[in-house]
Amino acid sequence: MSKLNTILVNICRLLVSLTLIFSGFVKAIDPLGTQYKIQDYLSALSLGNVVPDWLTLSTSVLLSALEFSLGLFLLFAIHRRFVSRLTLVFMAVMTFVTLWVWIANPVKDCGCFGDAIVLTNGQTFLKNVILLAATIIICLWPLRMVRFISKTNQWIVIYYTVLFIIITSIYCLYNLPIFDFRPYKEGSDLRKAAMGVEPQLETTFILEKDGERREFTLDNYPDSTWTFIDSKTKVVKPGIEPQIHDFFIEEIDCVADTSTGKNIVDYNDITEDILNNEGYTFLLISPYLEHADDSNFGDIDQIYEYCQDYGYDFYCLTSSGEKGIKRWRELTGAEYPFCRSDGTMLKTVIRSNPGLLLLHDGKVVRKWSHNFLPDANNMKDKLENLEIGHTPANSVPNKVVRILLWFVLPLFILTFADRLWAWTKWVRRKKKTTEDTPEKNKEKEK
Repeated sequence: MSKLNTILVNICRLLVSLTLIFSGFVKAIDPLGTQYKIQDYLSALSLGNVVPDWLTLSTSVLLSALEFSLGLFLLFAIHRRFVSRLTLVFMAVMTFVTLWVWIANPVKDCGCFGDAIVLTNGQTFLKNVILLAATIIICLWPLRMVRFISKTNQWIVIYYTVLFIIITSIYCLYNLPIFDFRPYKEGSDLRKAAMGVEPQLETTFILEKDGERREFTLDNYPDSTWTFIDSKTKVVKPGIEPQIHDFFIEEIDCVADTSTGKNIVDYNDITEDILNNEGYTFLLISPYLEHADDSNFGDIDQIYEYCQDYGYDFYCLTSSGEKGIKRWRELTGAEYPFCRSDGTMLKTVIRSNPGLLLLHDGKVVRKWSHNFLPDANNMKDKLENLEIGHTPANSVPNKVVRILLWFVLPLFILTFADRLWAWTKWVRRKKKTTEDTPEKNKEKEK
């Protein structure tokens, strides 16, 4: 029974720890996305305008760091009693929250795995119930978790883990998420993403002749001597829902009314024009210009001037109204055209305010945070001849390798060295015990 308990505890420990590590990591690399989800929850509780942005962003970073760290501490069996109890409290709270989300349905997706894996609210609650049950088992016998590292070296894993995940979140906040799971990632074809695929249907007709009933399709439909009885339609191949539902771009056109002296704002839908443009288009993305960072407006203006010199389209997409656009123009001297889009959609396109997007033939070529804009001084040729004018090679494997080298490999080396040292200590003790035994036997004989 004792052996079965040990096996059960360690299976549960691996299940909970790996889930928390993955869940915490995908949220940590997208701190703004997690912040938006927290704000959705607060809005559902009518607290959206009460909690400041800095607090929701800090909560986003700390929550993902806590989740990731708990998972790794469980994996290494660090401070087994304390970590297992803290994990139980964490899972109990998360299970209660997801129960409320499942019943009240304030948001369609709880965001437990960020944009990497989207679960329904019911699936999320079931997942948390399973993890909660596994955590309870861990708490019943925490000391049965097999240690991967000795107590004297546990502090190294603790500090290294916390520093790694927080620095990762800060880097992704300053730049862009390391991994992009959204439909607007580099290389995505927005034309196809906006269309989806229609389901393939097959209709069968039931006809009767001389008391005989048979089924026919359009390909072998019989002559008029058969009498129609009924028809039925079945799905041969299911369709694919469009990945992009709310993508629209409306150019803002302000015309002065001579009679009243006020501007008349008109909107012209140019979504299809931009997606079907057989060339390059720069899109400056700012969900809300009132909160946009204006420290790099000079670089943005230089890129706009480059577009004018080489004949490329440049638009600023925002959900801000005329007042916000006017304020941005006064602050930055912007002369590029502004377009209206959905704010939630713009937040999904790029995790930066503002951020820059480069399209070519409806495909996303590049994305830049406002902190890492391309240097206009190096843009002395057409985009076709520049590196930034081409989609970068699939860098996901390279990114995975870098994470393995920077985080997993050092932990593996530390664990290997620690276990090797523990083994050599055990060998020395065993050898000493073996050597002392004959001498003790001789003393007893005397």
